[in-house]
Amino acid sequence: MTIRFLCRAARSSCVLCVAGLLTLTPAAVSARPTRPDPGTPGGPGAAAARPGLLFRSGTQVHPRAGVPKVPEVSALAWVVADADTGAVLAGHEAHRPLPPASTLKTLFALTVLPDLPGGTLHRVSPEELADIGPGSSLVGVVEGQTYRVSDLWNGVFLNSGNDAVHVLASLGGGWNATTRRMQARARALGALDTQVRSPDGYDAPGQVSSAFDLAVFGRAGLRDPDFARYCSTVDAMFPGLDGATYGILNTNRLLTGADGVERYPGLIGVKNGYTSDAGNTLVTAARQDGRTLVVTVMNPQEGGAHAVYEEARALLDWGFAADGRVVPVGSLDAGLPRGTRPGAGSSPVPAAAPPAPAGNGGGPGAGLVAGGVAGLGACAAALALRLRSRRARQARHARP
Repeated sequence: MTIRFLCRAARSSCVLCVAGLLTLTPAAVSARPTRPDPGTPGGPGAAAARPGLLFRSGTQVHPRAGVPKVPEVSALAWVVADADTGAVLAGHEAHRPLPPASTLKTLFALTVLPDLPGGTLHRVSPEELADIGPGSSLVGVVEGQTYRVSDLWNGVFLNSGNDAVHVLASLGGGWNATTRRMQARARALGALDTQVRSPDGYDAPGQVSSAFDLAVFGRAGLRDPDFARYCSTVDAMFPGLDGATYGILNTNRLLTGADGVERYPGLIGVKNGYTSDAGNTLVTAARQDGRTLVVTVMNPQEGGAHAVYEEARALLDWGFAADGRVVPVGSLDAGLPRGTRPGAGSSPVPAAAPPAPAGNGGGPGAGLVAGGVAGLGACAAALALRLRSRRARQARHARP
């Protein structure tokens, strides 16, 4: 029941009602904090400065004076975001649905990794290695061999091994169940562009994600210590036959500096991918001078196989130069239910309401609310007087 309804009988004598000011619900009577300046980089609500901008076609950026120009890259879609605040600094076709390739393994890890302790030993069955797509990247998992779960995760993150994904998906409840869980996890993270058909990212009809969603997955992964450790591992030893081991190297060239690609300073990870349908895709993150950026690049159209790394490098360079000097054009939290914030766990955590700024009496509108509360008492008194008068008149008319 709103205040307007409560004091309807006294409307003719209530100045606040006549002015139309008392339309607040009881919950709104409490003092409300000042709305943050939408232009404040990284501030709460900053990315809401231009709601829906990232759904527009083309490159979206709102630089202030002196900010370097966004580099020209050939990728079909890309995003540069602040991993700490979630503010999207710039994006190009950010919500365009595209095949994700093995970058979808980020969502797979977010879904399954928390349930499987790294020290668990597992003997691989033939069924777990069935139906691996032809041409898949493999780390060399062998049926009948026993592996630690942590070894299998190294196979996923470093070698992008679809064989390791199949085994871990089996441990996580099975291929189809894992697909459904990944879809639910994407929705819980506010990644609404993603459609999961194959947990390993192998091309499948209808399987798509977006540069925006992949940035969401990368950012969420960095908040999980195990995910962050695996995705930043440069090399590891993987179990072979008869107790032997062999070395595996992370295929993210920005992390390793392999194949003539210069290593990027402060790079953290996260995951690269390639399929014939998706082209080269990359989710990467780097930290410099106390700032962490996450960048996604999907399917560069020029420059060969290593273009995905060089375009990511250019976007990272721009992001570190521009972070704090642009008005965000979106937020990686935009798809979350209102009043929640992302965490490493599966359930959003309720966001605490920000305190009212000191010295302003609760922010703009606080005087109106206070006046409304005071006016409510007057309205209630007027209503009570009218009701007493009405009952008196009715009592007089009821007499014989």
